[in-house]
Amino acid sequence: MALMSMTGFARVDGAHAGTRWTWELRSVNGKGLDLRLRLPPGFEAMETTVRERVGTTLTRGNLQVGLAVQRDAPTATLRINEALLGEVLALMRRIGREIDAAPPTLDGLLALRGVVETVEAEDDGELKAALAARMVEDLDAALAALVAARRREGDALAAVLAGHLAEIEALAAAAERNPARTAEAIRRRLEDQVRLLVEASASFDVDRLHQEAVLLATKADIREEIDRLTAHVAAARDLIGAGGPVGRRLDFLAQEFNREVNTLCSKANDRSLTAIGLDLKAVVDQFREQIQNLE
Repeated sequence: MALMSMTGFARVDGAHAGTRWTWELRSVNGKGLDLRLRLPPGFEAMETTVRERVGTTLTRGNLQVGLAVQRDAPTATLRINEALLGEVLALMRRIGREIDAAPPTLDGLLALRGVVETVEAEDDGELKAALAARMVEDLDAALAALVAARRREGDALAAVLAGHLAEIEALAAAAERNPARTAEAIRRRLEDQVRLLVEASASFDVDRLHQEAVLLATKADIREEIDRLTAHVAAARDLIGAGGPVGRRLDFLAQEFNREVNTLCSKANDRSLTAIGLDLKAVVDQFREQIQNLE
């Protein structure tokens, strides 16, 4: 399953029985699924159907759905009021048996008020149902196009995220190889610092200073942070490979990345190691920023 972005756009046009319409769908990132629906007057009954269709297709994103409807020309049809015509014919037959009268003519019957009715298209229940059905079909097509657009964007994001993870991995390896964190380098720096302190005052307890130096060296070790960064990189790659709506879980991992990098920077005991930590922090920030667009 591929990753899916929350950013996308889709437009689908349709027409039926002199009526044209356009669905426009726009989505951007959001914490949940927030639908803003705009339907023209007379089509409010479609709101429930639209919300159901959107809810079964998408899980996250701020989504705007708009329907524009235009009629090519006012349309109307003629309809025989058969119930009224039947009553008129029955009445004429009954009266015809009582008096001597010519049988009714077709034009005369149709000229009676109420026998022939003019029905506007918007008042035709069957036509409205057919229009609604066609519009829902086009809504489904627009949703499918939106999903396809979001998947294309998700593919592009997956490539960007993979690049960030590779950079984090390379920087973590550089921190691990950094000469400044070797036991020999730490020992030399501490020896120089202790020597300067002893030369400055004879009241320093050299043994006590040695114990403090050992403690500081232990606290400055970043082995744990490097191991966790490596594990987080592997977990993030697994989530991206699995695909689907993994945005929230990747966001949690990004927070863990940030925590480990902050700790690494605080433990850095050399300028070169601090520089690596700052580069890591910049890449993690970029990684997390991109994740905000994922479903």
